[in-house]
Amino acid sequence: MNAWRLATSWLLAWRTVSTRPWRAMLLCGGFGVGVGVMIVLLAVGEAMVRQASQERLVGGGQVTVLPEGIDIEVLTTGGLGGLFFSVPNARFVHRQVLSAPRLADAVGVAAPQLEGKLLYLTTPDGVEYPVRASGEVPSATRQLGAMPRIAQGAWDDDASDARWMRPTAAELRHDIDHFHRPADGMANAESWGEWHYFNVLSADASRWAFITFLVGGDVRGQQWGGQLLVTLHERGRPPRRFVTNVPRERVRFSLQDADVQIGEGRVTVLPDGRYAVKSVGREVGTNAVLTVDLVVSPAPRVEFPGATLVSGDFTSGYAVPALRAAATGSICVAGRCDRYENAQAYHDHNWGGWRGVTWEWGATRAGAYTLLFGRVTPEDTTGGTSPLFVYVTDERGFLALFRPRVIQYNDARVVRTAAGDLSVPATADLFDVRGGDTLHLQLTVDDAVATDTRIGLAERGEGNYARGLARPWFIQMAGEANLRGRIRGRVLEGRGRGFFETYR
Repeated sequence: MNAWRLATSWLLAWRTVSTRPWRAMLLCGGFGVGVGVMIVLLAVGEAMVRQASQERLVGGGQVTVLPEGIDIEVLTTGGLGGLFFSVPNARFVHRQVLSAPRLADAVGVAAPQLEGKLLYLTTPDGVEYPVRASGEVPSATRQLGAMPRIAQGAWDDDASDARWMRPTAAELRHDIDHFHRPADGMANAESWGEWHYFNVLSADASRWAFITFLVGGDVRGQQWGGQLLVTLHERGRPPRRFVTNVPRERVRFSLQDADVQIGEGRVTVLPDGRYAVKSVGREVGTNAVLTVDLVVSPAPRVEFPGATLVSGDFTSGYAVPALRAAATGSICVAGRCDRYENAQAYHDHNWGGWRGVTWEWGATRAGAYTLLFGRVTPEDTTGGTSPLFVYVTDERGFLALFRPRVIQYNDARVVRTAAGDLSVPATADLFDVRGGDTLHLQLTVDDAVATDTRIGLAERGEGNYARGLARPWFIQMAGEANLRGRIRGRVLEGRGRGFFETYR
């Protein structure tokens, strides 16, 4: 029976080849090429794995950092992603992880390097050539003992290398806190908004201020301007709102530095990295004059370096140069001043297209820890929302990142609005488990304010247009945070105050 099956198979194969010889030759040739390509890719992958195990070949280090998703299997199977990759947010990884004080006893030096990066060189006459390029920071490579022999000339750090590796406090602020422009071809570019935001809390936690320096509109053209917005809050009383609208001719912002001037208000980065914040405005309704004169001092290393989210036409950028800060100075209304001395403060920077965008956000202290959480939801989101992030820091900088799926609100608090009573959060819970690490953050709200975003120019950068949102009420809250959890066997525990935002 087996012999008969074998003979039949050979007969069918022969007749197939003899009947359609060209098709048979094409299939055999394609199969041969495929096998040959796979052999080459496997050989390349094996060579890369062997090179990765030879520290002298990879720059003298003992650990090689790869981007998430690139692993040994990718290299050995010849995946294209394993041939030309780079580490996203490499400066943050270098500064806040590899070179952070937390790992000082384990990491002697971290040297950023690029090997065989694919670039394209265009000559003056327009001819384009693909080239393979490598790059490194000479001083770091020299510390590793992996500096190649220099046949002629010198190979030392230039100013850009030094700024990337060892920025001054002021340089770091400018690098992560400068302004931006809408991308070419961006839809609804008139909804572009970018702002510096500061908050400051009194020592007895009974008063706080939100201070915004906003640039709004398509700044590439003529239809844009600036706004100074200060909201003063006192527990148990309605907020007081001070607004100054400024034409574009009196607005100065930069794509290279963090300084901004809007009319008589300005934010200036001082040489030591502190922020000088000055603002003026008149109260809506009473015309009372407000002046702000504060110096905000960020805590070292306690910052969020910034990220830009892009989804179709949607762009949203966010950085926190001063996640934990202290403010000293005064806020005066009609000549009556409140003084602040090393008061709890915070500063972030937002940019993007904000038509119809909603978010969850919070920044809080919890004892020795400072936490940032949030999620941005574009107007055209049709599927499920993405997880939130919870960014945890201590006095030595970045500590951990958690990704809870939801924030559980209990809308047991009621605020009065022009449209009637509105239920808003009284408490909120964030919980996540990542391996052996756990986080449980409980928020208790003791003050909340609702703003109708459909009236235009709402708090924190809303555009001057009507919005048809299912959740049009922007809720700003203040309250207590209670942190519990564990990170790498270390118990997390702390309490403190913070500010939180959501929509209803």
